[in-house]
Amino acid sequence: MSSPAPAGFNPDFLGVTTPMPTLPGTTTVPLTYTHFSTLHRPDRRLAAATAVGIDGATLRSVEREDDWRLDERIPADQQAGEEIYADNDLDRGHLVRRNDPVWGTPAEAEQANTDTFCFTNAAPQAADFNQDKELWAGLEDYLLDNAGDNDRRLVVFTGPVLDDADPVYRGLAIPLRFWKIGAFVTGGVLGTTGYLLDQTAQVGDVTGRAEGDPPPLGPYRTFQVPVARIGELTGLELGPLVAADALAAPTPAGTGDRRLTSYADIVLRPAPE
Repeated sequence: MSSPAPAGFNPDFLGVTTPMPTLPGTTTVPLTYTHFSTLHRPDRRLAAATAVGIDGATLRSVEREDDWRLDERIPADQQAGEEIYADNDLDRGHLVRRNDPVWGTPAEAEQANTDTFCFTNAAPQAADFNQDKELWAGLEDYLLDNAGDNDRRLVVFTGPVLDDADPVYRGLAIPLRFWKIGAFVTGGVLGTTGYLLDQTAQVGDVTGRAEGDPPPLGPYRTFQVPVARIGELTGLELGPLVAADALAAPTPAGTGDRRLTSYADIVLRPAPE
């Protein structure tokens, strides 16, 4: 990492405040990179949350490098490094997508690209990419195309659901669910949408695995969920992101989750009263 540390995610990127999530009651380490930040959990060796501002007007194309590295600012034993991903089918899943912070000057874009390949910005994910995973990966593009009137800016928060029941592999508890929140401004008003990538139902019984084998991760399912539900699942304090949610609050009879099979299923604005 270069010194001094990059400024990281700007909570005023959209012109309205979208603060970095916090995790009250748990020790976390904030880490700043070029155009994005992570909230690292040393006890889980993974990020609890990430935040990135995307400037669609100045995005650049930078060659992918795949040179993954540890972040020297925190101890190596507090990060899930190459030992988790070697000789198996687990991907080093970017939390902040590689392309998202790659904007601005050529030097900024190059550094942002490099910064996304820190293990502090990765989490183990199944290597197979099915239709729902592709839907998940394209959500930022879809929101960027639909959010904002002129400036085409978007803020994206992403992270794993770090559950105490996650299966352990090579000493690391592997998250089974991942969340994403898109934040945008339309007509001067903040809007947000929340999403959950869930493979829990397909994982099956992991107790029969041979020692050292990764959990048999199955097909992903993508849901649009109330932003408040993400806070409930993760313990994160999400501030104004909850009140700006486009999806109606869940009713006592259900969770409010909407299974997504295409982008047409996404709710971007509250239904009129």
